[in-house]
Amino acid sequence: MRKIVAAALLVVFVMSLGGAAFAAEKKPVVGLVMKSLANEFFKTMEEGARKFAQEDGTFELIPVGMNSETDIDTQINAMENFISQKVDMIILAPADSVGLVPSVKKAVDAGILVINFDVTLDKQALKDNDLPEDFLFVGPDNEEGSYRVGNFLGEKLGKGAKVVIIEGNPGADNAKQRKAGFMKSVTDYGFQLLESTTAHWETEEANTVMTNLLTRFPDVQGVMCANDSMALGVVRAIEAAGKIGQIQVVGFDNIGACQELIKEGKMLATVDQFGPEMAANAIKVGFRILGGEKISGWSKTEVKVVSAADLK
Repeated sequence: MRKIVAAALLVVFVMSLGGAAFAAEKKPVVGLVMKSLANEFFKTMEEGARKFAQEDGTFELIPVGMNSETDIDTQINAMENFISQKVDMIILAPADSVGLVPSVKKAVDAGILVINFDVTLDKQALKDNDLPEDFLFVGPDNEEGSYRVGNFLGEKLGKGAKVVIIEGNPGADNAKQRKAGFMKSVTDYGFQLLESTTAHWETEEANTVMTNLLTRFPDVQGVMCANDSMALGVVRAIEAAGKIGQIQVVGFDNIGACQELIKEGKMLATVDQFGPEMAANAIKVGFRILGGEKISGWSKTEVKVVSAADLK
């Protein structure tokens, strides 16, 4: 009888060791919610995050993106799925700064750490959902970046030039911030602002918008685009109108396709916000918090104007 009991205890002990080993091997899971993967910027962001996760080796990464910049439901569904999976951390670049806040609240209430990056969540919406207004944001100063590249355009065109602004998605705070930066350049250089309108971050929509603007304003001299995907569509419209070299275009994101346009003289400049490192930086901050650090407010990342001189 003693031998049977001892054997049983040994089995239980071995099983408990196996369970402990399994628990020790289980890695924390990080859910990454990005915007449109049709945008080269977010493709490179995903690649950078995957590379970081592979090199780090201490956590499992699950990246999710949208089909288009207006596909908000996909982001909300991704948040719901990560909450139901009980992931350890969610890294969120919201397509809508207000619309994603209830999902953030639900995740926080479920005990999941949420790191907001790339696009800030709306402060009033945070407050309305009983979340702190200084909810942690890891990302660039979008207004400063667009102001710098707007000034770069101003140095090229001079005072009083005729310009248009192609805005991003009106529901995203980074779109508002980038427009605000452009408007500061409009004031500083006394630009004649012919039109400011959205193309919802999309290339094809920007192409259509710019084609129509060229008909209405054939004497436009400069275009300030709130992202590079829209700049691609704008340059295509300018090229189709036979006005390459006559109209200067600036963008934001420093994607490879726009780097080529800058080298070819079809685009003046863009803003590098270091997309490949952006999600990785947010994940690093998240693990610092899980490790016991108290971090809130704005963890600011770098922006830099990139022109032909930088791409030689």
